Amino acid sequence: MEDNRSYRAMLDRVLAYAATEGLTGRSLREIAAGLGTSHRMLIYHFGSRDGVLAAVVNQIEQQQRDLLASLTAQVRAAGTGPGGVTGADLMLTLWAQVADPRLRPHVRLFYEVVGVAVHGAPGTERFFDGLTEPWLRQAEATAGDLSLDVDRAALRLAVAVSRGLLLELVAGADPDEVDASYRLFVEMWQQTGDRRRRGPHAYVDQ
Repeated sequence: MEDNRSYRAMLDRVLAYAATEGLTGRSLREIAAGLGTSHRMLIYHFGSRDGVLAAVVNQIEQQQRDLLASLTAQVRAAGTGPGGVTGADLMLTLWAQVADPRLRPHVRLFYEVVGVAVHGAPGTERFFDGLTEPWLRQAEATAGDLSLDVDRAALRLAVAVSRGLLLELVAGADPDEVDASYRLFVEMWQQTGDRRRRGPHAYVDQ
């Protein structure tokens, strides 16, 4: 229990430091110095520099999922269509949050961790366990709260496209063009979902 509290306290300090100073390009010793601790203490809690980054990214991802869970009331208020709240309302509201330029440093960290985790860097061994499944569970729960009929395949596609377009943003693509691409995807995603719910005859050209 004490170790858990100590880990949590250290993670909170790292998160605060990452938000104000950033972690990209900083060595473990530099991060430790910025925190006023030793690199050995960071190794004790996180295993390595990559482990520090993985812990930070996992926590930021959790914060974004918590945000998704809290969007129900906001999305209900925004849903103005004749059919009430739609999956598109939810997706566009969340996209506005995750594509915020203020989160761009955290998005860069996410892809940095993905890059080292695929090579099995120390401290990232369990990173992929929480890469997508927690998002699917939270999206299913939120969709249920909003009485939306959305299947897992559609949700997984939405997660994948969102991440791909976020990568476009950190690679320097024009934000307006990326936003337009996401809105086009949401429109196509919604139309396909409507057809699937109506059955195979909905795909016949009218």
